[in-house]
Amino acid sequence: MAERGLRVLEQDKTFFGKITNTITKLLIPTKVGINGMLIHAKRNNMLKAFENYTNEENHDETNKQEVLSKKYEDMFALYLESIDKYIMDSIYKKVKNDTATPFERNALSKYYTVVHLKETQYMEYKYRKQKYLLELDYESIQTQNKEKLLKRYEVFYVNKMETLYKGILKNYSIQLADQVATKERKNEIYENIFQTLEEYIVEILPLKMKIDKNDTYKEITSEYDKFSTFLAGKLDEKDIIEKKLILLGISRSLFTHSLPLIVAEQCYIKLLKDTRNLIVNEEIEKKKNANYEMLIKLIEDYNVRLLSTKIYWDKPAKREEYKKFWEQYKQISKLKDTDQEEYVKQKEILFIKNDLKAVSTNAVKYEKIIKFYKQKLVEMGEMKNLKNSYKTLQQRCIKKAV
Repeated sequence: MAERGLRVLEQDKTFFGKITNTITKLLIPTKVGINGMLIHAKRNNMLKAFENYTNEENHDETNKQEVLSKKYEDMFALYLESIDKYIMDSIYKKVKNDTATPFERNALSKYYTVVHLKETQYMEYKYRKQKYLLELDYESIQTQNKEKLLKRYEVFYVNKMETLYKGILKNYSIQLADQVATKERKNEIYENIFQTLEEYIVEILPLKMKIDKNDTYKEITSEYDKFSTFLAGKLDEKDIIEKKLILLGISRSLFTHSLPLIVAEQCYIKLLKDTRNLIVNEEIEKKKNANYEMLIKLIEDYNVRLLSTKIYWDKPAKREEYKKFWEQYKQISKLKDTDQEEYVKQKEILFIKNDLKAVSTNAVKYEKIIKFYKQKLVEMGEMKNLKNSYKTLQQRCIKKAV
């Protein structure tokens, strides 16, 4: 879809400039009406093509499916173009002539934000522009109070938006694999992934759950309910990490291919690093313990939900190491029904020892968390804090904590 310039120019203050400005204001309502009718017509054509295509998907006539698919894609492109034209010809001019509503000003601002991506992130721009135009029309349909049209449109809307969100996430997954990306850029991509997942779960998933008649999303209902509790009120750093953990959990069910296991693993590792830093930088004991409990939960999710499903390992030794961990975890899990307290304790010890082994490969960088882990193991009776004394050549007695 061709782009046009959207730069707002200063109004001419001369007599002729004022007359031109007045005439433009008078013509705007007509333009809005024409564009509105065009969008309505293109939308109906697109919805009809979409319904014909989806109804034919279950049949075996491949040639007919291809024809209907092509027609749907053509109608969809014309439909988006009509919305784009509405922004160019109507909203832009209303903002320029200071007659726009707050909604229209906000719509144009968002449009600029999306268009700005074109020069630097073209693939993301392509997906996000389509997403933005659909959101704009969906919002306008909701205000029309036409239940039949809304119900019909929502089926298409959910189907298309899911495709776009998957495209956006897949694009981020490719960007994470870029070896030359800086640490700052990768952190930005991680945040984009979590933000996109949150957008989907807030805006699209409820619609999918409403439309679905087969309880397809029954398995993630409890996680969705947990996530909903983080949507109200101000969140601290621990809450933000916990919300991201829930988002990752839901993504393993909804975006298995768009957010591959290797990318999800990197996201888990990022959350583990953030949580460790949160623990060592917290001075209030109560909050430190809450962060520690969050870490234990995160380690369990990472090992049980993700690594247990991992098939390909870069290093066979790592796979063998994880097998040992998994056997220990299964043995400890047997205590769950007989001795809950011992089960929790042994599981915690296993997780700490396992993570201690992981961070010990870079003892200098993780010095503080290593010290914290060892102190926890001492408290649980898994390590002893012995004091050793010896004499130097100068006969000085030195005590050392082992």
